[in-house]
Amino acid sequence: MKIPFLFIVLIFTAFLGAGCSNSFIQQVENSQQSNVAKEVSSSKVKLDLSGSGLEKLPSNVLSMISLEELNLSNNQLTGALPAEIRQLRNLRILDASNNLMTGVPAEIGQLTKLQELNLSNNQLTGLPSELGNLTSLRVLDLRGNAVSQQDLAGIKAKLKGTQILE
Repeated sequence: MKIPFLFIVLIFTAFLGAGCSNSFIQQVENSQQSNVAKEVSSSKVKLDLSGSGLEKLPSNVLSMISLEELNLSNNQLTGALPAEIRQLRNLRILDASNNLMTGVPAEIGQLTKLQELNLSNNQLTGLPSELGNLTSLRVLDLRGNAVSQQDLAGIKAKLKGTQILE
């Protein structure tokens, strides 16, 4: 039996927002919902909202504090991600590529576990200096944007071990 992906997202949003335990995740993995188990495991929590036609980030995603990977690529996101993105403290991978975003919130600099940040193919011109706080960052993809070289220089000075794609 196939379960629609959006239904799966809503179920996990409800449980994760309520402080879902690893035992619940384990029960889901052992159930007949094999496609659910592919999305969530006891060691990694992923949410793939790519290509969903989103114009803004659903607010309930920001309460999913266990989230480690978030894919928002290929949507219609405009402006900047909400400042509440800082609540996703376990986030290791954030892909917000191929959207219409014009800014990045300074609060993204609080995601200290972030290792990969893909902001390619948006409409970014300025970058917050707080990106330089992401000392765990291995890859920062800014290709397809017209980012300020001055902003970029300051970030590069702080993130010497980070591969910055421009």
